[in-house]
Amino acid sequence: MRILVTGAGGFVGQALVGRLTNDPRYQPRAASRNVSAFSPKIENCLAPSLGSNADWHAALSDVSVVVHLAARVHVMNDTASDPLVEFRNTNVAGTLNLARQAATAGVQRFIFISSIKVNGEGTEPGHPYRADDTPAPQDPYGVSKMEAEQGLRALAGEAGMEVVIIRPVLVYGPGVKANFRSMMSWLRKGIPLPLGATGNKRSLVAVDNLVDLIATCIDHPAAANQTFLVSDGDDLSTTQLLQRMGTALGRPARLLPVPASLLQACAAMLGKRAIAQRLCGSLQVDIGKTRELLAWAPPVSVDEALRKTARAFDAG
Repeated sequence: MRILVTGAGGFVGQALVGRLTNDPRYQPRAASRNVSAFSPKIENCLAPSLGSNADWHAALSDVSVVVHLAARVHVMNDTASDPLVEFRNTNVAGTLNLARQAATAGVQRFIFISSIKVNGEGTEPGHPYRADDTPAPQDPYGVSKMEAEQGLRALAGEAGMEVVIIRPVLVYGPGVKANFRSMMSWLRKGIPLPLGATGNKRSLVAVDNLVDLIATCIDHPAAANQTFLVSDGDDLSTTQLLQRMGTALGRPARLLPVPASLLQACAAMLGKRAIAQRLCGSLQVDIGKTRELLAWAPPVSVDEALRKTARAFDAG
């Protein structure tokens, strides 16, 4: 079965292509803006710009399933004059253009990697998001992902192509960047952190667990036209995450028990409210539907994934 993976050169894309390459049932075709990122043994193609006029005809030839990872991603400080317009151009118009061409080309299933931001920005501890909750995106990126989902569901009804939507939480693993990598850097340097008393709960997903779910959704009959949330199934406070990350790195975390309320107040005064929300706020997901409908469970534990991430971080 030939599978087109868009965004194949990205963090999740490279992991997915590697997984599919090692499975004799699948023949991945890696669509990337940098075809040199892959071994010559892997079938690859140069991906067009993700927009409403992009021509995917050659990339879709003889493809049975599309896994659509490519997107304009969320950034903390977007410099676009109208971020929502930019997100819609890529994440909505570009996605639906690809999906329409896929349906015309006879693709059987379209797997769309969306975002938990479709559900919202945070939860109260013990009240996780569920896959079938009413969407409540609060930023342009989340709105664009929600609108892409809506367009794909309508297209599925019109064209008969099966659509699967997966909304990941924060993804980590070997090669992770941004805030997760910064935290590992702080721990390795032994910097004392005022994060020893957070009472929040956050769901995370190791890249290996996300890739395993995507692979499950490629041909699982029950996945057709469903929406799934995905996590490691082991929610952690920021304090717990840093402690377990420190163990994985072999550098015990030096955490100061500063009340989370004080941290959030200080961050608000400094204009860093969003960062404080990520460090002190909760965002949990319930993956019960994913487990039950697909008979799926995360194959990699948090500690195993953190050790793998730490080894790659030390090697880099």
